[in-house]
Amino acid sequence: MIRPHLDKLRSRTVIFLHDLLMVPLAWFGAYWLRFNLSEVPEPHLSAAIKWLPLVVVIQSVVFRLFGLYRGIWRFASMPDLLRIAKASASGIVLIVAALFFLERLDAVPRSVIPLYTLLLVLFLSTPRAVYRMWKDRSVHLMNGRRALIVGAGKAGETLVRDLLRSGESAFAPVAFVDDDPHKRGWEIHGVRVRGSCDRIPALVEKLDIEAILIAMPSAGDRDMRRIVEICETTGLPFLTLPSVQDMWGGRVSDALRDVSIEDLLGRAPVRLDSAELAGYLDGKCIMVTGGGGSIGSELCKQIARFSPGRLVVFEHCEFNLYRVELELRQAFPDMAIHAVLGDVTDAASVRRAIDVHKPAIIFHAAAYKHVPLLQQQVREAVFNNVIGTRTVAETAVEYGVGEFVLISTDKAVNPTNVMGATKRAAELVVQSYNGHTATRFITVRFGNVLGSAGSVVPLFREQIRNGGPVTVTHPEVTRFFMTIPEACQLIMKAAATGQGGEVFVLDMGEPVRIGYLAEQMIRLSGKRPGADIAIEYVGLRPGEKMHEELFLGSEKLQPTSHAKLMLAQAPPCNRSVVAARIAAMEAACRSFDQDGVFRELCHLVPEYRDAGIGS
Repeated sequence: MIRPHLDKLRSRTVIFLHDLLMVPLAWFGAYWLRFNLSEVPEPHLSAAIKWLPLVVVIQSVVFRLFGLYRGIWRFASMPDLLRIAKASASGIVLIVAALFFLERLDAVPRSVIPLYTLLLVLFLSTPRAVYRMWKDRSVHLMNGRRALIVGAGKAGETLVRDLLRSGESAFAPVAFVDDDPHKRGWEIHGVRVRGSCDRIPALVEKLDIEAILIAMPSAGDRDMRRIVEICETTGLPFLTLPSVQDMWGGRVSDALRDVSIEDLLGRAPVRLDSAELAGYLDGKCIMVTGGGGSIGSELCKQIARFSPGRLVVFEHCEFNLYRVELELRQAFPDMAIHAVLGDVTDAASVRRAIDVHKPAIIFHAAAYKHVPLLQQQVREAVFNNVIGTRTVAETAVEYGVGEFVLISTDKAVNPTNVMGATKRAAELVVQSYNGHTATRFITVRFGNVLGSAGSVVPLFREQIRNGGPVTVTHPEVTRFFMTIPEACQLIMKAAATGQGGEVFVLDMGEPVRIGYLAEQMIRLSGKRPGADIAIEYVGLRPGEKMHEELFLGSEKLQPTSHAKLMLAQAPPCNRSVVAARIAAMEAACRSFDQDGVFRELCHLVPEYRDAGIGS
């Protein structure tokens, strides 16, 4: 602990002595320039020598007062130059005042005053700038792999500055590329912008680049895909910076990491009004059904950030409930968390949970969602997704819950599978209740979320880990993707915005070809598609669509106050018809009449086009 302090003290002492030496050089240099670089005549030379001690004392005190020794030469910058200029100017003002008071500036030529100031600024700042340039240049030339930086914006500038300052950095920045034509030819910390991203392959060869660093934390998924595809053609390793939020609290260069599939498919950040969400959730009791699932558990974590009065996690899987409760208690130790083991189809369990905890808002995320499996399990799909939704909604009305938010899916739109049809039926259930009770009912609909249980991403990761093959249903099949945190944040925004009866649709961006997804995941694992890891196309499974949709043709899409949240103006449904069909469906479920369940589901959801049902 003592040694660093001694080193810092020695360094500051040396700098202070350097600056003191510059004072007489500037003082006599000003006289020398005044007399046209020739010998200084008497009595001016005697006056210069006589008053030198006074000049040195005043100037040294001013240097201290202006904090010239708080900075480090290695990191000298424009603020240091301004500090030197202010200290020099303030010093000469005090010197002139003292000389005028003592000897009315006799034998001191007036031109010496500005000349001294300019020379002193030059003598103090030049060594600092040269030292920094030398240190930066030495790091640039000697240390680390030669790196090409993609993005000459703020993140790129900060990354290069960090790399140059760290003598032990793994990378030495050689050049920038940026698609902004106005930045071409710029130099940032001595590193030139060499052109657009399309020049990456040529620059890699020309400049002997050994690594590519992507410094575009705010880039959209489409831009990231294009850049990654270009980088892949070089065969070099490439790293990226995470989102701006993830970089807070540390050096930018330390945040560099491998590009992940989430960077390519769900990178655009969601900016929400935290004050609005805090006002919506603060102090209230919030209940999340299916709170142990991938969407439900993330929703619980997001809600907990806004300090609800209590959080009720309702989940029928014991292990999932245990896991999410443990995570929540560790992250939010002061929050009242109630883990309730129960099934949404068990009316007594649902009634007990709502009666005891009296939630103000219910987020209904409990659902079966595995498409091929549910094709063979019609009765279980309907009983859980439709009857379970009706049970929770009916109980919410009975106990005066203020708001009920249904988490739906794009597969509910013109469904071709049992899962989608049951989610569309669930949407009709909540729509039939809205406007007839004090409870506000809202539906939020979106596509696939990255990493959720049953999604292709964890399946592909497992297949790649096992050496392949990666199985894709069809070369042209596409899906919408979104990260789980982004989806949950927008669910909360929709809930806070809705007045009741709305069907909100999340803007999922451009659909992604699943074959492309498989290829990129293989490449990001360091393997080559088709060579190291095979891709097999196995055909669409029962109930699968080639392309998903986000809203029905009868729904009028309208914008909202948030760019990623749209409102699908749903046509009114016949409440008595919905109630009758649900009652018949429940009766068929309880008698295990699989054909009857399926028949009632088709009646309730006439747009359902069956693509294969097992009996």
